[in-house]
Amino acid sequence: MAKKSSINKGKNRDKLIKKLAPKRAALKKITMTRDLPFEERLQAQMELAKMPRNSSATRHRNRCELTGRARGTYRKFKLSRIKLRELGSFGRLPGLTKASW
Repeated sequence: MAKKSSINKGKNRDKLIKKLAPKRAALKKITMTRDLPFEERLQAQMELAKMPRNSSATRHRNRCELTGRARGTYRKFKLSRIKLRELGSFGRLPGLTKASW
């Protein structure tokens, strides 16, 4: 089980990412547009740098919904490899069967 602080930190980051995504995308679009004057693009870049770091989507970490484990998480199920195997063995995940040959 992951620390509660790590799980809560990730949830706060997710909220901040969703909240500031449109503003961040607009500023990125301005910085990437070559038709605009250099000063305007530089100003947009400075505004982007002033934004909180945790509002960047690259700081998002996929975690297991049950345990909060950060590594070995399957995106489709939102579960860690350990919980996926455990629930799959007991038949608690629909459509998932354990391989045997």
